[in-house]
Amino acid sequence: MAKGDDIQERLIRFAARVIHLCNALPRDPAGKHVAGQLLRSGTSATPNHAEARGAESPADFVHKLKIAVKELNETEVWLRIVVASDMQSESKVKDLLDECNQLQRILSTSIKTARTASAPVNR
Repeated sequence: MAKGDDIQERLIRFAARVIHLCNALPRDPAGKHVAGQLLRSGTSATPNHAEARGAESPADFVHKLKIAVKELNETEVWLRIVVASDMQSESKVKDLLDECNQLQRILSTSIKTARTASAPVNR
């Protein structure tokens, strides 16, 4: 397994779970709106992470990972809206929210590590 494959697989599974949740949301105007927004943000972290893995420079890597984290941040907000608006129960969304938070922390740590590794050494 190549470096980053485990996170990529987690992101793929996360995106699939977001898709399933979106398909279970109400089909009224509010449900369709939230589903569309959640679908966009909840599935975009995965390809952004894949782009980061093929980055052309450390700065490009950090930039693309930051986009993935921003998408996960947005996804967290939409998941909270789903619960707050009673579109789904908290118990049905709790595990997905937890995974979203874990992925945010993992990618944020990767950004910090990459910045440290590419920082110029003071001599």
